[in-house]
Amino acid sequence: MDLDVVNLEYLDGALYSGDNGGSCVETQPTPDGLVAVGDSKDRTLGAHTFAPGEWQAFVTAVRDGSL
Repeated sequence: MDLDVVNLEYLDGALYSGDNGGSCVETQPTPDGLVAVGDSKDRTLGAHTFAPGEWQAFVTAVRDGSL
C-alpha cells in the first residue's frame, strides 16, 4: 500500500513515547481500515501499515513483556 503519510491528517492519532529522548511512534487509522504507524518527528519517512488485530496483538505483547 502506498500511503501519503505526510498529508494524512493526524488529528485522532495516538502517540507513544518512552524514556528514549522524546522519540514518538504515532498511529493513525487509514481510510481503508488499517493502522498506519510512523515516526511523528519525521513523517517523510513514511509508515508501516497493519491490520488492527495485528497491531493490537503487537502492542499487547510489548505491554505484557512477551515480545
